[in-house]
This record gives sequence, C-alpha cells and structure tokens, in this order.
Amino acid sequence: MIHEVAILNVKMGLEDKFEQDFVLASRFISAIVGYKGHTLRKCMEEPGKYILLVDWETLTDHTVGFRSSPEYLEWKSLLHHYYDPFPTIEHYETVFAKRN
Repeated sequence: MIHEVAILNVKMGLEDKFEQDFVLASRFISAIVGYKGHTLRKCMEEPGKYILLVDWETLTDHTVGFRSSPEYLEWKSLLHHYYDPFPTIEHYETVFAKRN
C-alpha cells in the first residue's frame, strides 16, 4: 500500500467552506480504482493548515488513475482554489508499523 501525504495551506477565512467542499469532493477520490481510504486532519497550532492522508493500492492508482480521471477534474474544481501555496504531495511506503 502507498500513503499519499499532502500538506494543505488553506487561505485565511475560507477554512469552513473548504471543509464543507472537501466532504463533497471526497466522493470523487473514493470512486477511483485502487483507492483504500483517506483522512483530513486540521493542524492545532497553525490556523488554515491541514494534512491529507490517502491510502492507495499502488502509486500508479494515484498518479495515473486518479490524476487522469474525470473525477480528478471535479476534485480540482472544488478544492484547488483554496490553497496558497499549492500543496506539496509525496508518497510513502511502510517500512515498519506497530499498532496496539
């Protein structure tokens, strides 16, 4: 499994609307083959800062499957205008995990 990590800096004053639109946009990403789940978390120390964590079966499911899909265009139109600067997106694979 691949973990996509994106730090999202939302323009000041638009946080509530962003969170509402994020819920709407979630249906588009979750429709993609290889999608395993996602979480949006809000930073407690910095207003307007969020972290998006998305689990994908493979890297290609995100970089090709999602980004070249009509669903991505919907996601983009709902969310991309909130960001300043545009997010850096990275992908990680698990090397070690322990859960209680």
